[in-house]
Amino acid sequence: MDGTVNRAADHDVQNWLESEVAKSMLRFITCGSVDDGKSSLLGRMLFDSKMIFSDQLESLAGDSRKFGTRNEQIDFALLVDGLAAEREQGITIDVAWRFFSTPKRKFIVADTPGHEQYTRNMVTAASTAELAVILIDARKGVLTQTRRHSQIVQLLGVREVVLAVNKMDLMDYSQAVFDQIVADYRAFAQSIGIGSITAIPLVAITGEMILDRGENLNWYRGRTLLDHLETVEIAEAARTGGESLRFPVQWVNRPHLDFRGYAGTVAAGRLRVGDRLRALPSNKESTVAKIVTFDGELDKASRGQAVTLTLNDEIDISRGDLLCHTDLPAMVGQQFLATLIWMDETALVPRRSYLLKIGTTTVPATVEPPNYRINPDRAEHLATETLGLNDIGVAVVSTDRAIAFDPYLDSASGAINRVSGGFILIDRTTNATVAAGLINQPVELTQNLSWQDLDIDRAARAALMQQEPMVLWLTGLSGSGKSTIANQLEARLHLQGRHTFILDGDNVRHGLNHDLGFSETDRIENIRRVAHVARLMIDAGLIVIVSFISPFRAEREMAKQVIGPDQFREVYIDTPLAVAESRDPKGLYARARKGEIANFTGISSPYEPPITPDLRIDTTLLSVEDSVQEILTLLGRDVGVGI
Repeated sequence: MDGTVNRAADHDVQNWLESEVAKSMLRFITCGSVDDGKSSLLGRMLFDSKMIFSDQLESLAGDSRKFGTRNEQIDFALLVDGLAAEREQGITIDVAWRFFSTPKRKFIVADTPGHEQYTRNMVTAASTAELAVILIDARKGVLTQTRRHSQIVQLLGVREVVLAVNKMDLMDYSQAVFDQIVADYRAFAQSIGIGSITAIPLVAITGEMILDRGENLNWYRGRTLLDHLETVEIAEAARTGGESLRFPVQWVNRPHLDFRGYAGTVAAGRLRVGDRLRALPSNKESTVAKIVTFDGELDKASRGQAVTLTLNDEIDISRGDLLCHTDLPAMVGQQFLATLIWMDETALVPRRSYLLKIGTTTVPATVEPPNYRINPDRAEHLATETLGLNDIGVAVVSTDRAIAFDPYLDSASGAINRVSGGFILIDRTTNATVAAGLINQPVELTQNLSWQDLDIDRAARAALMQQEPMVLWLTGLSGSGKSTIANQLEARLHLQGRHTFILDGDNVRHGLNHDLGFSETDRIENIRRVAHVARLMIDAGLIVIVSFISPFRAEREMAKQVIGPDQFREVYIDTPLAVAESRDPKGLYARARKGEIANFTGISSPYEPPITPDLRIDTTLLSVEDSVQEILTLLGRDVGVGI
């Protein structure tokens, strides 16, 4: 008898597991302005769906007495407000992810912050969502943050929007109030391209129109929120990223000499053994020999599967490359127009070098001055020179080498290319994520350009000159002695038969950079140009002495990456401001003190000293001759040029 019962129980469990696997999955977010009731709605939904265990309910009751805002009643918002600061302040700061299931569907939901300060967290959550529940407080109507979140939802390709008008009990369940809010929101949504909107009145605290209809909103004939979430259909292209294969290579797997595999996760489309693939950006082609997993080999793989591919040809593929079918490849280029959502308190500095991460690729990149930013209230385009916290704007982004990419939203197929069309920008100094980006289209200029290979390369030119090309980057305040030291250094090298050239800050501004001023943006462009000129000069085989104030660490690091770490030595000409100012050979400090010169380094513009320079020259202790000898010693010891 017991065996029969056990077999029946096992059969029931197996049937339940199979039914759970067969259910569709919906990813959605709750968003909106502060105190619109997002956490309360989600907490109530979990409670009414019986997704809360008894011990969680007991803990919730205790937390409600300690942190709640509902007197002795349960505060359902505390179910998803997990951080101590969230409970103390009664706000959502971080994204709270929850999984729950009903008899009809499985759900992954993200409760996102309403405060403007934490908009970046909302962007993170929306980047994987298929539907957005945008809450509005019936007392307040459509607010700026409601519009901002709606714009982000639209930009990220979330095509299904539920407009949840909450706290209807505080407006006497008025249909007129609901209708007016819905009309206001639809007018705005239409202006930014949101098409599918389902409006639902509700009371999150009591649960009316969430799972049960209640008795106070009988004038509303639509479905409850949960009914809608269980039955709404999501376009297949929006779920899968389209049919075109996109396989970012995450790792080259080489456990022994007889195996070379390319590991990654299928981001879009599907592949089979025998498929012909193209590796981007190199454009090399081969066919799939095997699809390998931990559990064995497969005949095919589809979106979301982590696999290792082996190919029939030995071609050069590394982390960051993108594998596509040869008939539907991604684009390749170094410039594209992108929508940026700025997420950092430090504003965008145009032409400053950032790190751009797209898929498994990370490359240095710069952003041109924005074409415009978007007014969150009216969705109009405004002229701007930068982007600040929570700004949304459009700008041209340039990478230092060609990368593979797709438009984030494919208008033809309806696909959302989240992996190959979305990216983040990272500050090179702090490693903070400063922006999320969505690629709109390539800039045509770069599509017809390719690097021209030459028979005579840097090594050949250096061999002819019998020296190792190198950039000695002298940085320091105006008046520190950079130009004097650079001049004598070149004279010493010239006497020893070395082929050299000095790039001096003042001299370069008479020609190449005569169009640049001294704003932060112009200083950055000044260094960018000089770095590329220095790169060409070491390709010519020269020892290049760069004498520039170059006040910002980020730009010196950018120059190092452009030139190449092995050919770059940073020499800090360390002279205290008081000493440099006392020398003042050109009278610039005196004019800056009087306010006659704007953005003067050390007075009205900062200088960021190197943290770990290759060489520090203290000019209060060393003469010019001794300073030159220190640099020659560095050159001989670290570079091996035989000085």
